[in-house]
Amino acid sequence: MDIANLSLEILAFLFLVGAIAGFLDTLVGGGGLLAVPALLLSGIPPIYVLGTNKFQGSMGTGIATFLLFRKKKLEWQMVKKLMIASFIGSVIGGIIVQFVDTEILSFVIPVILVFIAIYFIISPKPKVMNSSPKSNKRFESYAVPGVGFYDGMFGPGAGSFFVMTGVMLKKLEIIEATILAKPLNFASNIAGFIVFFVFGHIAFIIGLIMMLGQLIGSFAGTHYLLKANPKVIRALVVISSLSMLAKYVDSLI
Repeated sequence: MDIANLSLEILAFLFLVGAIAGFLDTLVGGGGLLAVPALLLSGIPPIYVLGTNKFQGSMGTGIATFLLFRKKKLEWQMVKKLMIASFIGSVIGGIIVQFVDTEILSFVIPVILVFIAIYFIISPKPKVMNSSPKSNKRFESYAVPGVGFYDGMFGPGAGSFFVMTGVMLKKLEIIEATILAKPLNFASNIAGFIVFFVFGHIAFIIGLIMMLGQLIGSFAGTHYLLKANPKVIRALVVISSLSMLAKYVDSLI
């Protein structure tokens, strides 16, 4: 995709957004609430926005997943089936969205982002559970592929949905659920990237610029995972994303 009409200021802005989104995604999820409005604001077509977001987002979740495996916070045998379920759900969602009219996406994406932002505001803070983690059919068979499907179609907030379903259904503590969410989100991002790549709907240069920011942000976020204040970060995500959405809508009027 041609980016000749994008100024250095916009490219620098996208790099910064990628870094912040990577940092936030690693901590509490919701990085897509920043990345998608920023990409829309840059003026690229909505279908490319979704594909490019998957491309750049895969770096952040990938780095976080790698570091968590390296720190022995994750075990492959425990997450591989869940990653496959997330991957399959995302592939299906990604294929379906390819056949949605671009003009419809121009309307639907901002609306979904607003609803997700509102959900972030009103959703209750997940309670810390003391019970030991349990296998849960609803989580493994429905929640994981369901969130993966949503991530393949749209994506913003998917990481947080993985966390919340892990707390509510699998009875994990909030930090454990956040750690588990990283490989699941990585699987859905990679699946979405593959689908959008096959259909040719990725702005690679823009994605690479944001991906570099994601690399920096996710590396920092992983190291501060246990020190973050989720309430403050969630508030910043919502304020920033709604501000960018307002600017994007204003540019259309």
